[in-house]
Amino acid sequence: MNAMGVRWTSEQVLALAPDEASRRAGSRLGTAGPWSETGCGDGAVWGLCKGSGSTPYRTVVDTTGPAYSCGCPSRKFPCKHALGLLLLRAADGIAAEDSPVPDWAARWLTARRGRGADRAAGDGAAEATADPEAARRRAERRAARITSGAQELEQRLADLLRGGLAVAGQAGYGLWEETAARMVDAQAPGLAGRVRELGAIPGSGAGWPVRLLEECALTHLLDRAWLAADRLPAPFATTVRTRVGLPSPADGARVRDHWLVLAQYDTADARLTTRRIWLHGSTTARTALLLSYGAAGRAPQLTLPVGALLDGELTPHTGAGQVRAEPGGQFVPVTGPVAPPPGGPVGSALDAYGRALTEDPWLESWPVTLDGVVPARAEYGWQLADADGREALPLTPAAQSRPGLWRLVALSGGAPVTVFGECGHRGFTPLAAWSPESPGETVPLL
Repeated sequence: MNAMGVRWTSEQVLALAPDEASRRAGSRLGTAGPWSETGCGDGAVWGLCKGSGSTPYRTVVDTTGPAYSCGCPSRKFPCKHALGLLLLRAADGIAAEDSPVPDWAARWLTARRGRGADRAAGDGAAEATADPEAARRRAERRAARITSGAQELEQRLADLLRGGLAVAGQAGYGLWEETAARMVDAQAPGLAGRVRELGAIPGSGAGWPVRLLEECALTHLLDRAWLAADRLPAPFATTVRTRVGLPSPADGARVRDHWLVLAQYDTADARLTTRRIWLHGSTTARTALLLSYGAAGRAPQLTLPVGALLDGELTPHTGAGQVRAEPGGQFVPVTGPVAPPPGGPVGSALDAYGRALTEDPWLESWPVTLDGVVPARAEYGWQLADADGREALPLTPAAQSRPGLWRLVALSGGAPVTVFGECGHRGFTPLAAWSPESPGETVPLL
């Protein structure tokens, strides 16, 4: 099968769904009943889906993106019709390969792929015509505002410690929110986010003074690092700039590989939905994180099927310990051997997280793969333990409340498995797993 003819499984298609409601609705449309004039070829799948109106919805999926177009009014990406179309193909409901592309689908595909080429050319032109002197002056003005904000935040932390942590439990959230707003005015959204976290800790339950002191120390460290950024090694200085909220440049050497999609999940707040997609390079053995954003109430547009193998190019961000990257162009599904990332015991994962912390002390977590571990119930909750029982890593509280935990337990059946996830100071969050019997099948745990 050629690269354009790779067919995703039903599980991979459902992993693209932005929410559970879309997953259920898409499943109902994954049969031939509502569809007509379906076809696939040239890296695309298309069809007409009967809806509530007199005119069927025109649905087309560019699997080399992937990207989606549908005539329905849904604001979700992908919508239920795109999911249903891909499920129909996964079930061999669209038999003909390399079908003639209808005009309406061809117009959208041509425009989309043309925009991708124009965007790449435009980026190069913008770089060539940008005024470096004006950019330097803007950067200096913003840096001065951030410095002023960091100095003010240092005074706020000093006042807190001078008065005692108990005062934080009495002052309420308003004072912290006011301080966060001042960090936003200083154009330091990273510092503003940390201040909001500080304000939420006193209401987080037993033991909050210890957690507040820890977070105050990390915030103080970030403040002092920013104020001394000109004396720091260049990679670490870039990390500090990123942590206070300045954009991290994606200007590393481009990496071309076959990327295994390990996991995809969303986090949301009142302002933004953030999608995290983890990839692993088959040849380079590199783990990369793609971030995509959507305004509040809207899912990000970038979606990749968990367990798929995609040919594509990534541009890494710079900075100490960075794993984030930006996709360059389109991802093309390919066939080939699929294997989990190389892993090790619990001790190796903790060592990797420790090394990452030396380069970025503000890391919440680090991607690791545990090999030969068994999920087990302990006195304090669930953990992943080495098969020999020497070391164990507790699961985060959030991971212990998700259905994926029981999927992992069922996959293991008491035998060792390979698990990819995020290791942090709160524990381990499993995101994907593989059993020794089916090492080529990625089982999502979200």
